[in-house]
Amino acid sequence: MRKFSGDTLLVATHNAGKLDEISSLLKPYGVSVIGAAEKGLPEPEETESTFVGNARIKAHAAAKATGLPALSDDSGIEIDALHGKPGVWTADWAETGNGRDFVKAMTRAHDELVQSGAPQPWTARFCCTLVLAWPDGHDEVFPGRVEGRVVWPMRGNEGHGYDPVFQPDGYSITFGEMDGPQKNRMSHRADAFAKLVQGCFD
Repeated sequence: MRKFSGDTLLVATHNAGKLDEISSLLKPYGVSVIGAAEKGLPEPEETESTFVGNARIKAHAAAKATGLPALSDDSGIEIDALHGKPGVWTADWAETGNGRDFVKAMTRAHDELVQSGAPQPWTARFCCTLVLAWPDGHDEVFPGRVEGRVVWPMRGNEGHGYDPVFQPDGYSITFGEMDGPQKNRMSHRADAFAKLVQGCFD
């Protein structure tokens, strides 16, 4: 397992919410985090059918373009009654001609669940795969997940993405109803981050 050395980490995302989450998780390690947008990097096409495949594309493209170690994640929600969809297409379901609309995406997920006739609870999980890549082509991979269920109607205005319809196991509130620190302690990204920190930062 290769250790991270240095004080600057490029995070290969244009998502401000994700960048804030990662920045706060790495703050205790004295690492300054910069985003892909700050470096003017384009978003590479995600052509893989797995979270790890797409995370690798983003991390290696950013590391190669900047000469900095680059961290990327690919994450999404897998809904069992929909055979794991939307999965790697989680963000695609939110695409419109004018940016992403996650209310539209959550409504689609609910409508497809109803049409499927699947009984509740609608079990699901958030998955996150982190890839830390170096400019020499080396990478380390860290998967994380949190189990739960899809609920309806949407609840809460916190978080981002599908958070208002995801209720993690053992909780009576959705990610959309949790404050940032509570979610960050037990999310799929926190699970992957704990493994990243143990492997590359501790």
